[in-house]
Amino acid sequence: MLTLRQIEVARAVMVTGTLAGAARLLNVSAPGISRLMKYTETSLGIRLFDRRGGRMVPSEQARAVFEQINAVFDKVEDLRYVVERTRSGAAQELLIGSVPSISHVMVPRAIERVRAKYPQLLIDINILKIEEAIDYLLLGKGEVVAMSYRLEHPALIFEPLASGNLYCIVPEHHALAAHESISAREIVKHPLIGIDPNDPYGRIMSDIFRARDLAYEITIRARFGSTVCSLVKAGLGIAVIDQFTIADGAFPGIRVLRIEEPTRFQTWIARKAGSTLSLFAESFVKDLRQEMTRQADMSPRAVARRAERISGQIIT
Repeated sequence: MLTLRQIEVARAVMVTGTLAGAARLLNVSAPGISRLMKYTETSLGIRLFDRRGGRMVPSEQARAVFEQINAVFDKVEDLRYVVERTRSGAAQELLIGSVPSISHVMVPRAIERVRAKYPQLLIDINILKIEEAIDYLLLGKGEVVAMSYRLEHPALIFEPLASGNLYCIVPEHHALAAHESISAREIVKHPLIGIDPNDPYGRIMSDIFRARDLAYEITIRARFGSTVCSLVKAGLGIAVIDQFTIADGAFPGIRVLRIEEPTRFQTWIARKAGSTLSLFAESFVKDLRQEMTRQADMSPRAVARRAERISGQIIT
């Protein structure tokens, strides 16, 4: 039997007509090619080449062998082509979902890294409400969903993604804008903008008040955290928001204040139970986890300073 290496060398000699030419084609030494060809002919008991005018041509005895060598080599080239396309993501698809709070900054960061590894990968991103994630996964519309809340469902698996903190955001010209931190008790004294407290995402924001028996009123309700940030920027009130929504100073024109009470919360990756993730989905989850963990590890002051720097007005 011939190894793939022996097939590759024999074909190189056949194509170039010399041992030196085959060596250059394969980027190896000519003596190495000569030794391998002698070993191949000895092991097969067949003379593969005849010398004619200083060139090596396939012998009559080995003509049928070379027909098969060419066929095998073509198949190997086809395999290499498929492997390279798969490696680059060509003709492959990544279907993922995310809740808005994670999709605004964190998902694009992760996708940038995925695209660098798989430049030809087709990527489809769906922005989903938490309740929409169930059908998205169970109906096979996507492989994973980045979630800000863990649901109880027997057909879904939730794995920890990253933990983060909540912050208070105020308009840049608000009376609180010069503060570095604020307490929950102080927050409820001001007009609040937020998500419906009965919404799973909204509950994460409002739990800080409920846990301390603080009466609060959300005077303007919005569906998504990005809308909340825009309403705060417009000077319509203040809000509690998660740090992933406002990462990288995503909303210039607001001030970010550290909340004095503990506000740590957990995010999740959801997938269908019994499913096996593709290489691309695994890469996305890994990259997203790393990006979110890096963001979460920033100190509260660093988060605020970054937001101020990007908006072009650093408080000294």
